[in-house]
Amino acid sequence: MDGGAVDAGWTRPEPSPWAARVLALVVAVLVTAPALAPGYVLLRDMVFVPRQDLDLDALGLGGGLPRAVPVDGVMALLTAVVPGDLVQKAVLLAAVYAAVLGAARLVPPGPDGRRGLAGIVGGLVYGWSPYVAERLLIGHWALLLAYAALPWIALAALRVRAGEPRSTARLVLAVAPAALTPTGALLAAGVVLVLVGRRRLLPAGGTVLLLSLPWIAAGVLHPAGGASDPAGVAAFAARGEGWGGALLALLGTGGIWNADAVPGSRASPLLPLVTLLLVALAVTGWAAHGDGRRAPGSRLLVLGACGLLLALAGSVPGLREVLEAAVRSVPGAGLLRDGQKWIAWWALPLAVGAGLGARRLADAVRERSGLPGAAGLLGAAAVLLPLIAVPDLVWGVGGRLQPVEYPGDWQQVRDALAEDPHPGDVLVLPFGAYRAFDWNADRPQLDPAARWLPRPTVTDDVLVVDGRAVEGEDLRARAVAEVVDEPGALADLGIGWVLVERGTPGRPVPDAVTDLPLVVDGADLALHRVPGARPGPEPSLARVTAVVGFHACWLVIVSGSVLWITATPSTVTLRRRPPWKRVPE
Repeated sequence: MDGGAVDAGWTRPEPSPWAARVLALVVAVLVTAPALAPGYVLLRDMVFVPRQDLDLDALGLGGGLPRAVPVDGVMALLTAVVPGDLVQKAVLLAAVYAAVLGAARLVPPGPDGRRGLAGIVGGLVYGWSPYVAERLLIGHWALLLAYAALPWIALAALRVRAGEPRSTARLVLAVAPAALTPTGALLAAGVVLVLVGRRRLLPAGGTVLLLSLPWIAAGVLHPAGGASDPAGVAAFAARGEGWGGALLALLGTGGIWNADAVPGSRASPLLPLVTLLLVALAVTGWAAHGDGRRAPGSRLLVLGACGLLLALAGSVPGLREVLEAAVRSVPGAGLLRDGQKWIAWWALPLAVGAGLGARRLADAVRERSGLPGAAGLLGAAAVLLPLIAVPDLVWGVGGRLQPVEYPGDWQQVRDALAEDPHPGDVLVLPFGAYRAFDWNADRPQLDPAARWLPRPTVTDDVLVVDGRAVEGEDLRARAVAEVVDEPGALADLGIGWVLVERGTPGRPVPDAVTDLPLVVDGADLALHRVPGARPGPEPSLARVTAVVGFHACWLVIVSGSVLWITATPSTVTLRRRPPWKRVPE
């Protein structure tokens, strides 16, 4: 069988797609059910607000590195039309649904053209996984969108490789959710690189590059130069779960650096054994599939090995030092610090291989025993295996995705800042990146002020991980931190307002701040005006023009691809009606 025929087999449509669709919907509802209640899930980095403004921070023109570009700009456009809580629910539901369905669809069909058991197992291994659970608990919803998009990107890349009509437009739409963040764009680029083929690499790679230009331009033109603290390599290194160590945790798509973002079931002593069974099932599947060296399966395995290597780099002496040197001196290399996120590349061949392995074993049992029931039991065991690996993913990872309502003080502060012409940006105190509000049951969460308020904010971007401080990149935040108790110096730095957030741990607020004129005095927030403040600093015209222009380019490319697909007449031949359904002339 030649390479083109193998690729065509992978992308063959499913004759009966509804089983996989129903499975994906059921899994998505089971996983996200608590989050679908009224309110906002505010957990670690997962922060949604009712309305996000399209300001300098959203475009990547603020003080911090553009880690949320262009996703913040897209969220600003979406929440201008749809309330933020509904956007959050739709995003979480869609991410889990697309992950399960995409992986089920990526599994090559059997001789009968159907994916059946193989698709179900593949979808569950990918979508009901430790990776999904741990990234939900740490709040990386945009990374989960990229993870969910990877199977669809793989299918689109194979269609581009085969030269199918409108395949480039479909690739754009598959890559777009991943390209909302720098990490997602790199994950997408890896899949495209290994699957699209050399003849189509230039246009396909150019597509990913164009969709990545907003964060690339914002990063290259950032005043800090894009370098990061190498201490983050050790702080964000993959962790072991159970007695199996980091390697076994990563092989099962777990191993996140934050121990508090790990489901309780991952501490089970049986966990490494379940992981080994999953890997053995995948090895069985790939060994039985036996496609050629240049076929999609072999290329996915190479990509998965690269993902494992990157994920382990921060935990292995020698590799860790190389990574630290890169983070210290190469702009943008800080993206590599959180190694476990790259295990998404490994999750693809693991899921597909497990699906193929389940099909192979079920067929072997059926042939040798002649008992369909025995094959059915084996298939049921294969379906249960990913569920056993992380049983508490159900119901919002054991009920930890609980929505809450923002106190009314937040809207009051937003209105005051929008209506008052007093110049200057907003300093948020206590000075720190994360909060634990009493109205959010003391759950750790990223400070929502940067997204809630209609003016640029200055917050601390230093992260403390297991007692180790990882320096941030916001040069202005460092300068403000040194004079936080001197209102006159704050005014000279363009700070016109100070927002004090109550009911959360943090360093004491200086008396010099609490003595400033009070504009909003609520139970949860206090807003002070800094007299004599200068306007906040603004980026150069060249920087604004480049970054905004690339954001506009992103929107044009995605919108144009949608129009290309919807406006171009279909090339699919209509099926003739059977004779008994024809209407007499």
